[in-house]
Amino acid sequence: MMANVGDRLLVHGHVVGEGDRHGEIVEVRGPQGAPPYMVRFDDGHESLVYPGPDAIIEPTPH
Repeated sequence: MMANVGDRLLVHGHVVGEGDRHGEIVEVRGPQGAPPYMVRFDDGHESLVYPGPDAIIEPTPH
């Protein structure tokens, strides 16, 4: 999984009743776009994320 600053991260909920989480990648800490990513979620929370198989990177159009 590779990403750039400004790309969107979508993490699918994996528990019944838990919604998906959306956020913007504000920092890429791995080499050449690899995880981990610092993500600012839509609720304002920031977290260091190592995306799993339930995550999708949505590239920002350039």
